[in-house]
Amino acid sequence: MTVLATTATLLFAQSCSTSPNAQESSTAVLAQQHNDQHSTQAENHTGHSMNDSSDTKTNAAIQAKLTVPETVAVNAPVPLIINVQDATAKPIDKFDVSHEKLMHLIVVSDDLRFFDHLHPRYEGNGRFTVEAQLPQSGGYTLFSDYKPSGQTQQVSTLKTQVPGNSSSSPDINFKRSQTFTNTKVNLELSTETVKAGEEVAVTFNLKGANNQPVTDLQPYMGERGHLVILRQSTSLTSADYIHAHAVKDTTPGRVQFVTSFPKPGLYKLWGQFNRNGKIVTADFWVKAN
Repeated sequence: MTVLATTATLLFAQSCSTSPNAQESSTAVLAQQHNDQHSTQAENHTGHSMNDSSDTKTNAAIQAKLTVPETVAVNAPVPLIINVQDATAKPIDKFDVSHEKLMHLIVVSDDLRFFDHLHPRYEGNGRFTVEAQLPQSGGYTLFSDYKPSGQTQQVSTLKTQVPGNSSSSPDINFKRSQTFTNTKVNLELSTETVKAGEEVAVTFNLKGANNQPVTDLQPYMGERGHLVILRQSTSLTSADYIHAHAVKDTTPGRVQFVTSFPKPGLYKLWGQFNRNGKIVTADFWVKAN
């Protein structure tokens, strides 16, 4: 088994939770960088990524372990186990609630065609469990977002693989208006040309079947919406991950985020909104120069 490690990133080979020969891989996560910046003018929460140097603290190394079955099949339920430990392999047993959950798990295929946002159940003693379903062959990256009590937000990057031939390339388009589950979504950017490292307002304009602004938006994990952004990369790491939170008090049907794209490249955005109990996920591509 090969284990690859980079700073602030966990890369895992598959392991087995049901076999006596099960194997688990782990490596330490160093201090993460958290950019929960607040603008007093817009009252926004820009979220956090691994690219901003603000609010950085030196934490003790944290170990995370991902365990998956030895055999993973397309579209079959996959039980996942994530164990969070300190540098001495002692379980970390206390976590702070972040946006109504102890852990957010973002699951994406490496070609960025598939996206899922899961909330693992905390079983105690540093162990989280959840069931995923992976719809295609190929590599997957899991971003485990959590906050050990008394420490900064952590993002552990986990890897797994579904056997078989994977898709050749992501489906990239720059459409700014698309329909998702009966919701027409227009993406609006505050600048025509997005420049890496510069703050930009990202607004989702949601309309219903009558082409009028939706009026049934409800809080989703304590916010008007959540936005996950990933930079296209041959091997996704925590440096490619941004999780932003919505600006407060926008007009009906409009949900705005303020963030930045740290490096030039192609980024995929997934905005998530709660329409009367049903989650709408709207995905778009953006290029940063």
